[in-house]
Amino acid sequence: MRIVFVHPNYRSGGAEIAGNWPPAWVAYLTGSLRRAGFDDIHFIDAMTNDLDDDAVAARLVDLEPDVIGTTAITPSIYKAERVLEIARDKVPNALRMLGGIHATFMFKQVLSEAPWVDVIVRGEGEEILTELMLAVEDGRWPADRHRIKGLAFRDGDEIVATPAASTVKNLDGIEPDWSILEWEKYIYIPLGTRVAIPNMARGCPFTCSFCSQWKFWRDYRVRDPIKVVDEIEKLVKEQGVGFFILADEEPTINKKKFVQFCEELIARGLPDKVKWGINTRVTDIYRDREMLKFYRKAGLVHVSLGTEAAAQMKLDQFNKETKVEENKEAIRLLREADIFVEAQFIVGLDNETEETLEETYRMAWDWQPDLANWAMYTPWPFTPLFQELKDKVEVFDFSKYNFVTPIMKPAALTRGELLNGVMKNYRRFYMKKALFHYPWRGTGFRRRYLLGCLKAFAKAGFARTFYDLGKAGYWGPQSKDKVHFDFDETRTIAEAQMEDWEASADRAARAAERREAVRAQMKDRASERAAGFTLPNGAQVKACGGGDQQMEEA
Repeated sequence: MRIVFVHPNYRSGGAEIAGNWPPAWVAYLTGSLRRAGFDDIHFIDAMTNDLDDDAVAARLVDLEPDVIGTTAITPSIYKAERVLEIARDKVPNALRMLGGIHATFMFKQVLSEAPWVDVIVRGEGEEILTELMLAVEDGRWPADRHRIKGLAFRDGDEIVATPAASTVKNLDGIEPDWSILEWEKYIYIPLGTRVAIPNMARGCPFTCSFCSQWKFWRDYRVRDPIKVVDEIEKLVKEQGVGFFILADEEPTINKKKFVQFCEELIARGLPDKVKWGINTRVTDIYRDREMLKFYRKAGLVHVSLGTEAAAQMKLDQFNKETKVEENKEAIRLLREADIFVEAQFIVGLDNETEETLEETYRMAWDWQPDLANWAMYTPWPFTPLFQELKDKVEVFDFSKYNFVTPIMKPAALTRGELLNGVMKNYRRFYMKKALFHYPWRGTGFRRRYLLGCLKAFAKAGFARTFYDLGKAGYWGPQSKDKVHFDFDETRTIAEAQMEDWEASADRAARAAERREAVRAQMKDRASERAAGFTLPNGAQVKACGGGDQQMEEA
């Protein structure tokens, strides 16, 4: 049985300006399938190779697959749906399947707008996909589709979701097949070396209101650090990888495991061969302030910090659990440890103004991170913050949900003015860094890395791919009133998805009402007992600790 995976060709002008990123998902899925006995597996990286629809169609016709699978985050969903539409037309007998975070939560939307999708794999794919492929190979598909957990599909006019599958409990049993990727094409521009994105942990215990990762992975699990280093050592030796970024939402959550990981890298001499970066929280930098130089010794050179917002009000709205003043101190600690620090700011909520944009710039310059990034708030349609803001969301063209396009329109700004304010921040920050900091501060690796980052920005700026400026027609402040984002206004939320959202919201509201009613009833009964009941010795009933007040609800 021949299986073909396709990575859809979607670019936004965001993260890809730093280079071509290897699609790790296909390596993890392929590794699991190979262990189950499937060996006829092929991969088409339409994004890295910039393949148009005709080229994808030709490759599919040549390969004649039995199964075609693709994946999508929210902004690439239409490209992924298009891949399977091409498959329907060119290889109609192949099973067409879709996975990824968007389809996991928005399966009713996807199956409504793209009925040619045969099946959606919801959640972590390794175990679900293996069970699905075994059913196909044994001739049990589609007869057994209702019995396989973690799927969604159409059954006549009905959209069906089977019960959720368990998360992968034994992460150490997952062995990705990195050989399926074209490694010579995955280059990290700042260092001019091959780049990988391995995975040490899955999940996150925090519930930032704008994020969906904690919902997708569900529970937090960590791999054996020695096995992770085994994998990295193999990537260095066999694929020539010189830089990697841990894919984890926050790899420093489990300090013990993270320290073991660093110790193992040092013990094998890998920091001389490969450098690496992570995303993490300000609070973890505070916690590990005495360990930062040790992390640098292990090869950690780049930390992206979720500082998120200059205004404390925004941090509170995002449930970030950090304070503005802590962000500045965390950046100082990282720079003192000779670790490059990138500050991430989220802009573009409804309360954004020219003054708040200016405030983020002033704070960025005052804090002095090595790099700064201003990301447009993107209301993922399956996050808590979207539910709070959905009455203010006017754009349902998911291809623009990419962190660089202003989906939300601030009350005091047009979208063009918002984009212009963000570009103004970028221009000032990086021009001053290029003139007064990067060429003159530090020597050797530090200077080379910073100038490499500047090269990546300059390359994207010259090609006008940065922030999709070429497509939006932005040429500077004089064009802010002429910017066109070309939203597809015909895109709406499918009726089936809306009904599901409303039902979920109703269930949540009823559950909250029941919890509140039970709390009130329990308090009333406790008060009655305290007022009218005494112990046999005549003593009055007391709450825990001997007090006469009930404990406050947390």
